[in-house]
Amino acid sequence: MLTTAINHGIVIDVVEKKQKKLNVGIQGDRIVTLSETPLEAERVIDAQGLIVSPGFIDVHGHIDGDLYAGELSAYQGITTTIGGNCGYSPVNLREFFDEQDKNGFPIHQAMLIGHGIPLRRAAGLFDPYEAGNRDQIQIMLDVARKALDDGACGISFGLDYVPGCSLDEVMALASLCESYGRICPAHTRLLTDGDLYSLYELILVARKTNANMLISHFVYQYCCGLVDEALAMVDKARAQGLKLRIDSGMYTNWATYFDTPTFDYQNIKNNNWSWDQMVVATGPHKGKIMTEELYFHMKETDPEESLILFEGTEEEIYECLKKPYAMPSTDIGAYAEGEGHPQIAGSFPRYFRKMVEEQKLLSLEEAVYKATLLPAETFSFTTKGRILPGMDADLTIFDIHTICDNATYPHLGLPDARPSGIPYVMVGGTLAVDQGIYKNTRSGRTIRK
Repeated sequence: MLTTAINHGIVIDVVEKKQKKLNVGIQGDRIVTLSETPLEAERVIDAQGLIVSPGFIDVHGHIDGDLYAGELSAYQGITTTIGGNCGYSPVNLREFFDEQDKNGFPIHQAMLIGHGIPLRRAAGLFDPYEAGNRDQIQIMLDVARKALDDGACGISFGLDYVPGCSLDEVMALASLCESYGRICPAHTRLLTDGDLYSLYELILVARKTNANMLISHFVYQYCCGLVDEALAMVDKARAQGLKLRIDSGMYTNWATYFDTPTFDYQNIKNNNWSWDQMVVATGPHKGKIMTEELYFHMKETDPEESLILFEGTEEEIYECLKKPYAMPSTDIGAYAEGEGHPQIAGSFPRYFRKMVEEQKLLSLEEAVYKATLLPAETFSFTTKGRILPGMDADLTIFDIHTICDNATYPHLGLPDARPSGIPYVMVGGTLAVDQGIYKNTRSGRTIRK
């Protein structure tokens, strides 16, 4: 007998981009049958009126083994996350993978090896404003090669966090990644508002190395009037055959750690950010609007906390995510309960609510494709992203009319409030979310390339 049957639902065929009335049969951790007649199983889910989608794949996160972040992702319908982004990751990925698989995890995890922290520090580079020399670049290449051999799905760059790194470092590592057929997600340099050199730099890397590049949280990098020009640059590069895709969050603001170069005092001044654009996301000052006095106090006492910076418009988000090569992402981090940015709990529900139900900028089928098969193809996850016999039993069942994000900013409420409209989430054949409740499951596995 089947382990689970999902009957009477509306299955999204992401290849044909069609809705189909089909019943889905699952045995163990695999989809084994699709039927036009209802199926019998040990557990039968009546999905009448609900959308049955491949599990959502979050291409940009910082979960990296954090259980609470994994739980919040499952509530959003995410069944697979890519960690190690923005140049931050564990240096020993084999050890990380083994530990995660030993203990299990709420969702599946793939990992990138990060340039900014593990690779540069392995080469003795601890100053973010220092460039690596030839010998240090060789050390980075050696460490990166081991990580790729151990199963990393690519190399990530957080150039904003190591502003002194040279183009030679990026070129060398991107070339290595290309030789493995893996991907290079990149958080571009943040120079000053109105400056697109950082995007030109990544396009140059793609051109010179033929690497597969993913430009991370695009709208956070190029908001405030730059999005149209930045997207035109990507369109032109893709038309010339370069392998470029983008991901984007769903919010008009972003969060990062206080002690990064991003929030250096001079960088704040260079970008003309005002203090009241910033809200403390974590720690003893959570929810406070930044002031100059609080800034210098926190530099001394709480440099490890996170800040949210408010800038940009929703229209810029929509322009990004309408692009056929764009994917939604969360930029989720590891926070304590009640702390952080609402993206950690609301990104994917907000994506469907805004892009499909309210703004009607994407069809339901296209929106599901961009959250499932497009990420699976981008990262070469061959058994994910489609509902077909033989594929992984990673499924998200939701109500397109009621799906909604409920998380808000720490000065207004709960940034980790659970979403509505996602009653069932299946990870590897196990119901991680059952009737809207996370079941404390650990069926997620690591994805080693």
